[in-house]
Amino acid sequence: MHDTTELEELGLPAVFVASSEFREAALAQARSLGSPDRSVLVAHPIQDRTDDEVAALAETSVEQILARLIDEEAGKDAAPVVG
Repeated sequence: MHDTTELEELGLPAVFVASSEFREAALAQARSLGSPDRSVLVAHPIQDRTDDEVAALAETSVEQILARLIDEEAGKDAAPVVG
Protein backbone atom coordinates (compact mmCIF):
# COMPACT_ATOMS: atom_id res chain seq x y z
CA MET A 1 0.00 0.00 0.00
CA HIS A 2 2.91 2.36 0.69
CA ASP A 3 4.20 1.86 -2.87
CA THR A 4 0.74 2.51 -4.28
CA THR A 5 0.48 5.74 -2.30
CA GLU A 6 3.97 6.89 -3.33
CA LEU A 7 3.24 6.24 -7.00
CA GLU A 8 -0.05 8.16 -6.75
CA GLU A 9 1.81 11.08 -5.14
CA LEU A 10 4.14 11.10 -8.16
CA GLY A 11 1.12 11.34 -10.45
CA LEU A 12 1.27 7.70 -11.54
CA PRO A 13 -1.98 5.77 -11.22
CA ALA A 14 -1.56 2.66 -9.06
CA VAL A 15 -3.70 -0.16 -7.74
CA PHE A 16 -3.03 -2.47 -4.81
CA VAL A 17 -3.89 -6.10 -5.66
CA ALA A 18 -4.18 -8.60 -2.83
CA SER A 19 -6.07 -11.59 -1.54
CA SER A 20 -9.45 -10.87 0.04
CA GLU A 21 -7.96 -12.07 3.33
CA PHE A 22 -6.20 -8.69 3.51
CA ARG A 23 -9.30 -6.50 3.00
CA GLU A 24 -9.27 -4.93 6.47
CA ALA A 25 -5.50 -4.44 6.46
CA ALA A 26 -5.68 -2.72 3.06
CA LEU A 27 -8.46 -0.40 4.22
CA ALA A 28 -6.60 0.45 7.43
CA GLN A 29 -3.38 1.16 5.54
CA ALA A 30 -5.16 3.37 3.01
CA ARG A 31 -6.84 5.34 5.81
CA SER A 32 -3.61 5.76 7.77
CA LEU A 33 -1.81 7.00 4.65
CA GLY A 34 -4.63 9.38 3.77
CA SER A 35 -5.18 7.63 0.45
CA PRO A 36 -8.33 6.41 -1.24
CA ASP A 37 -8.72 2.65 -1.19
CA ARG A 38 -7.50 1.69 -4.65
CA SER A 39 -7.49 -2.02 -3.86
CA VAL A 40 -8.57 -4.88 -6.04
CA LEU A 41 -9.09 -7.97 -3.95
CA VAL A 42 -9.05 -11.46 -5.40
CA ALA A 43 -10.67 -14.49 -3.83
CA HIS A 44 -8.60 -16.14 -1.11
CA PRO A 45 -6.57 -18.35 -1.06
CA ILE A 46 -4.23 -17.96 -4.01
CA GLN A 47 -1.11 -19.88 -3.05
CA ASP A 48 -2.53 -23.35 -3.68
CA ARG A 49 -4.07 -22.56 -7.07
CA THR A 50 -2.70 -23.99 -10.30
CA ASP A 51 -1.08 -21.73 -12.88
CA ASP A 52 -4.22 -21.98 -15.01
CA GLU A 53 -6.43 -20.99 -12.06
CA VAL A 54 -4.22 -17.99 -11.28
CA ALA A 55 -4.30 -16.96 -14.95
CA ALA A 56 -8.10 -17.19 -14.95
CA LEU A 57 -8.26 -15.14 -11.75
CA ALA A 58 -6.02 -12.50 -13.31
CA GLU A 59 -8.21 -12.45 -16.41
CA THR A 60 -11.32 -11.77 -14.34
CA SER A 61 -9.50 -9.03 -12.39
CA VAL A 62 -8.22 -6.96 -15.32
CA GLU A 63 -11.39 -4.91 -15.85
CA GLN A 64 -11.63 -4.02 -12.16
CA ILE A 65 -7.94 -3.06 -12.06
CA LEU A 66 -8.31 -0.83 -15.12
CA ALA A 67 -11.47 0.76 -13.73
CA ARG A 68 -9.72 1.65 -10.48
CA LEU A 69 -6.75 3.06 -12.40
CA ILE A 70 -8.76 5.42 -14.60
CA ASP A 71 -11.76 6.35 -12.44
CA GLU A 72 -11.12 9.22 -10.04
CA GLU A 73 -14.15 8.15 -8.02
CA ALA A 74 -12.73 4.65 -7.54
CA GLY A 75 -11.68 4.03 -4.00
CA LYS A 76 -14.59 5.81 -2.40
CA ASP A 77 -16.35 2.47 -1.98
CA ALA A 78 -14.89 -0.70 -0.52
CA ALA A 79 -13.08 -2.86 -3.02
CA PRO A 80 -15.15 -5.75 -4.32
CA VAL A 81 -13.67 -9.23 -4.31
CA VAL A 82 -13.00 -10.52 -7.82
CA GLY A 83 -13.02 -14.19 -8.76
